[in-house]
Amino acid sequence: MVLNIMIKNECLFCKIQEENYSKEIIFQSDYFYVTRDSYPVTKLHTLIISNRHVPTFFDLDDVEVLDLSNILKKQKIDIRNLDDTVTAFNIGINDGKDAGQSINHLHVHLIPRRVGDIDNPQGGVRGVIPNKQKYIRRKTS
Repeated sequence: MVLNIMIKNECLFCKIQEENYSKEIIFQSDYFYVTRDSYPVTKLHTLIISNRHVPTFFDLDDVEVLDLSNILKKQKIDIRNLDDTVTAFNIGINDGKDAGQSINHLHVHLIPRRVGDIDNPQGGVRGVIPNKQKYIRRKTS
């Protein structure tokens, strides 16, 4: 029990919530808060962060999953209202250290995409393993 309290007290995302960095939080629900990523991949790169200190998506209950879905939809609309050059999104979760998770607290990346932001976006999230992003589709009979 002491270990969980220590980890939570050292967690960046718990600190943001506990210390109420209101200028950093752009939206809040009962289960999540939303902020812009400090190291954005693209302009308006957004994080949806669990209020509860849980490490993975798979720790969420059904009510939290539904709330997350609703927040993603709302943020999509909000981002497009802020920037009409946004034409698509990548939605990502680094779930576990071997998947690249660097903060052990569930957070979802909503990354706005624009026409021409990279030469060829085919493969999208497959790019987490760079040599697997590009592929040639098999012909179907």
